[in-house]
Amino acid sequence: MTVLSNEIAAHITQAIAAAGGWLGFDRFMALALYMPGLGYYANDSTKFGAMPESGSDFVTAPELTPLFGQTLAVQVGQALARTGTDEVWEFGAGSGALALQLLDALGDQVRRYTIVDLSGSLRARQQARLAAHAHKLRWVSALPDQLSGVVVGNEVLDAMPVQLLARHGGHEDGVWHERGVVLADDGRFAWADRPTHLRPPVEIEGPQDYLTETHAQGEGFIRTLADRLTRGVIVLLDYGFGEDEYYHPQRHMGTLMCHQGHRADGDPLVQVGLKDITAHVNFTAMALAAQDAGLHVLGYTTQAHFLINCGLLSKMELLPQADRAAAAKLIMEHEMGELFKVLALGAGEPWEPLGFVHGDRSHRL
Repeated sequence: MTVLSNEIAAHITQAIAAAGGWLGFDRFMALALYMPGLGYYANDSTKFGAMPESGSDFVTAPELTPLFGQTLAVQVGQALARTGTDEVWEFGAGSGALALQLLDALGDQVRRYTIVDLSGSLRARQQARLAAHAHKLRWVSALPDQLSGVVVGNEVLDAMPVQLLARHGGHEDGVWHERGVVLADDGRFAWADRPTHLRPPVEIEGPQDYLTETHAQGEGFIRTLADRLTRGVIVLLDYGFGEDEYYHPQRHMGTLMCHQGHRADGDPLVQVGLKDITAHVNFTAMALAAQDAGLHVLGYTTQAHFLINCGLLSKMELLPQADRAAAAKLIMEHEMGELFKVLALGAGEPWEPLGFVHGDRSHRL
């Protein structure tokens, strides 16, 4: 794996040189994660798994328990019926675990299940795992001009490249910089800031230095979906906050993090291509991008509220104790229940999906 990291580092070094010696972090993150054959999501390393002994780096909700997909299927099924559609689109399907859970649970409600994934190695694993549903499946690397149905994205937005903004000094006299990557004298990657006209969407109070992210690519993704979706619903599940919490003065170190071997660290400039790089989602920015593009915000709430509204607790009661404990992590406040949020967007007339009947927080966005 060191050879892989050295190879991708050489490509990024060339990109830095071609950019005049400084590369914006969003471009660095895109190369580190998605460079064909070399980036983290484009190489053959094991990524998803419950334990580090498997060689995996992190676990997502569908790997934690099949109840995640089975419960989400209740909402997807309602959305299919409400919009008169029969197709599901999943972005970044990972190991294929969520697709299998949704397909098993939804049965004949789904005529076609389309996976949009840039990773060739993950696509092969998905095809093997989903063989029983092969007649319904297709894989695409780009969206058609028009689509309809239910779009699902579980932990997709957090892996989209972000720009890093750093303020040196307090909010009155501080100067904002964009943080990028350069090559140090020893040949390693290093941080370098340069003044920028870019700003966070809100004023950051306080005298402290401040580091944060903006999400132009995520917002662009939402606008693209809005432009293509003629009829249907988009359901996005991820970790993040509304704008006020995202840009709170006390969150002065930002949210950027890396995952490798089920451990988190804050240095994306080392072991490039061998670990995941993520940032929390600014759900206010995603909702505003959707509204500006003509979609309706149908609901926004915590994962705990969403799954409980969709019947998770009654499903948990049927499980053995060990499996029940795993499923409980989906809704426990100190696990995934509070940090993870669910945002639903709709094309067409607004309506209230089941997952948001209690605990909707759309007014906080």
